[in-house]
Amino acid sequence: MRVLIASEYSGRVRDAFIRRGHDAVSCDLLQSESPGPHIQGSVIDLLRCSWDLVIAHPPCTRLCNSGVRWLHERDLWDDMHEACDFFNACLDANAPMVAVENPVMHKYARERIGRGPDFTIQPWQFGDDAKKRTCFWTRGLLPLVPTSALDGSTARADVHLASPGPERWKDRSRTYPGLAEAIADQWGRDAEEKTPPLRRGDQPTHDEGAAQGRAESSAGALAGSDRDTCADRI
Repeated sequence: MRVLIASEYSGRVRDAFIRRGHDAVSCDLLQSESPGPHIQGSVIDLLRCSWDLVIAHPPCTRLCNSGVRWLHERDLWDDMHEACDFFNACLDANAPMVAVENPVMHKYARERIGRGPDFTIQPWQFGDDAKKRTCFWTRGLLPLVPTSALDGSTARADVHLASPGPERWKDRSRTYPGLAEAIADQWGRDAEEKTPPLRRGDQPTHDEGAAQGRAESSAGALAGSDRDTCADRI
């Protein structure tokens, strides 16, 4: 199954899919922190390619509720509109199954995007004892099912209490490991069941080494393609 992880530099979600035998490729303006199939650059053209599943993590700086005051104080409305358009481009990706992740949005972003999230989760529900309400807008996917017995009573809000600094935004944007595993396990399984056999071909479902090689080949082809030919080169 072909999977695009849009706007991910950590490689956590991409690698979780690869461990389950899928052809997963990440794309971001930054280099990947984890070795693996990654395209450094804009993801816009890749969103037009044909995928079985797209998971996207668009920037939240101008969309999140915690930063709404700056829209007024710094007149950042144009930046917000641009961020909303990119968010919708992710949601409209060329795939039958799509999930777009962001924190809680302010009302202006929700109005421009057109709807609120389909469901929200917390990292502690998936084994990482932390607080960070995360929202998902989905198409063709069921809500994630919690995998942990944690009840949130001991969860830490480290991501919100982190000291200001040049790397804080990167630390706050990484997907928690437990959540990354749940995404790949549950949505990967659901997507595989919905993907016609002819699309899957004879790819082994859980051959991580083969999946890594196929994904790296796809990433190389995509990196050299344009929006008119990329769908034929993956």
